[in-house]
Amino acid sequence: MASLRVVRRMFCAAAETAPAPASPSRWERLKNSKAGVWCRSLVSDYKEACREMVVSAWERPVKASVYMTLLGGTWACFHTKPDQSSFEATLLERSSQLGLLSPWIRSATSDGHVLSLVKLRNEGRLRHVSLGLLSLVYRADYDPDSTLYEAQCSNLSVPWRELPQRMLDVGFVGRWWVLDSKMKDYDVNEEEFKHLPAHMQVTSPPSVQEVERSERLHKESWLAVTVEDEEKDTNVVDRKQESVSEESPIKALKQEQTQA
Repeated sequence: MASLRVVRRMFCAAAETAPAPASPSRWERLKNSKAGVWCRSLVSDYKEACREMVVSAWERPVKASVYMTLLGGTWACFHTKPDQSSFEATLLERSSQLGLLSPWIRSATSDGHVLSLVKLRNEGRLRHVSLGLLSLVYRADYDPDSTLYEAQCSNLSVPWRELPQRMLDVGFVGRWWVLDSKMKDYDVNEEEFKHLPAHMQVTSPPSVQEVERSERLHKESWLAVTVEDEEKDTNVVDRKQESVSEESPIKALKQEQTQA
C-alpha cells in the first residue's frame, strides 16, 4: 500500500508540474471562426480576381484600354449629369437673353419654346427624372401641391408609356440639348426673310479672299487722303463732265434726225 501511495503521489506531482495547454488568443479564435473563414476566402477571391485582371490587361492592352475608356466615359457622364436646378438656371438665363432683344428681331422658334417652358415652370408642371447617365424633363398635368383629386390620386398619374410624348428636354454631359438647339440663332427673326427668294435666304460664310479684301479696305479707310489723290479725283471728275457736255449736242442732233 505504501508503494501505491508513493506512485500516486509521484503521478500527482508530475501532473502538477506539467505545463497546462495554452488557451488560444481572441484573434486566433476570431480567425478560425466561421465569419473569419468566410472573410479570408472572400479576400483571397478578390486578390485572385485582381491578379487575373492585371495579367489579362498586360496580355491584351488594346482590350483593356477600350474597357477603361468605356468605364471612364460612363463615370464622367454620371458625374456631369445636369439636375433640375441646372435646368431652371439655364431656362432663366435663356429667358434673360431673349428679354434683352426687341420682339421684332427675336427668333419665333426660340421665343415660343422658352415662353412655353417658363409658363410650365410657373404653373409647377415641370418634372425631372434621372436615368443614371442622363436626365429628362417632362411636363405633367397638375402641380404636385394641388389639392385636386386628379393631382393626388396615384392611379391617375402619368404612365411611363406617355413619357416620350411629354418629354421636353434631355440633359447629358452637362448640357440641355433641346433648349440649346432651340436657342440657335435666337437673335434672327425668320419672318423678316420669308418673302425673299430662296437663294437670298441662305447665307454662306465669306471666303478667305473676301475677308482679306474687307480687312484691306477697312485699313485703307483710316489712311489720310493726300493732295495728289484729291487732284487726281478732281481731274477725273472734270474729264467726265467734259465728255458728257460734248456728247449732249451729238445726242440732240441724232434725236432731231430720227424725229425728221
